[in-house]
Amino acid sequence: MAEQLRLMAVHAHPDDESSKGAATMAKYVAEGVDVLVVTCTGGERGSVLNPKMDRPDVWANIAEIRRAEMDAARAVLGVKQAWLGFVDSGLPEGDPLPPLPEGCFALQDVEAAAGPLVRLIRQFRPHVITTYDEEGGYPHPDHIMTHKITVAAFDAAGDPERHPDLGEPWQPLKLYYDVGFSKGKIMALHEGMLAAGLASPYEEWLKRWDERPDKGPRITTRVECADYFPVRDDALRAHATQIDPDGFWFHVPMELQRQAWPTEDFQLARSVVDSPLPESDLFAGVRETAHAC
Repeated sequence: MAEQLRLMAVHAHPDDESSKGAATMAKYVAEGVDVLVVTCTGGERGSVLNPKMDRPDVWANIAEIRRAEMDAARAVLGVKQAWLGFVDSGLPEGDPLPPLPEGCFALQDVEAAAGPLVRLIRQFRPHVITTYDEEGGYPHPDHIMTHKITVAAFDAAGDPERHPDLGEPWQPLKLYYDVGFSKGKIMALHEGMLAAGLASPYEEWLKRWDERPDKGPRITTRVECADYFPVRDDALRAHATQIDPDGFWFHVPMELQRQAWPTEDFQLARSVVDSPLPESDLFAGVRETAHAC
């Protein structure tokens, strides 16, 4: 019998795991893969984006509520989950930008902050890790820091001379960056809505597309997971402070989503196994090398 495959997804805040790669995780859970979500911060400084939850009692207990939301989303996805324990940096706004709050995640020393993640990697022993690209997927300071510590931990976890006090070395085999939105995906969903006679929620987004680079050319790996889009959406709705159930995320009918773009997409950033590109499986090249148990 082959060794059970293990996937670790490193995210900045509770709710990120449900909006980035969630259907892929649910698919792998259904296939028997052991999946661990690592949440770097508690999301304490996140906005309340659901008008129905924008209440004084919610704001007074936001940290506890976001942890409870994470518990609910974790149960929906069927994954394990661990907190790294860093403090949310918030999203600075203004010109010039205000300084980040003292002690927050984004101001930590990268090598030191990678330590708790190295420990988790050595404990869980993932074959594959997913996280964000060097821009954080979008330029939130916590997302950028999540990228930095994940790359650092990927490199350090297998080195017996680094962090010898944090467990037996373990080298993950592949590191991926989530590519949540590409111009091709947005165009496919936009055109699908118009063809169905529906108003597209992406019209203004496409008008502004030239303001941001298209990450479509970065995609190396497309995971077919349309059957798990409803699970993804249920996990998103579990984050009730962050996700308006009547909002943008749910405007495109499920069947149209499945037909227009049935994959979640990733960029293979590091690999120590042979895996010809393009891929359709995060474990391509890993399945063949997993040790017999």
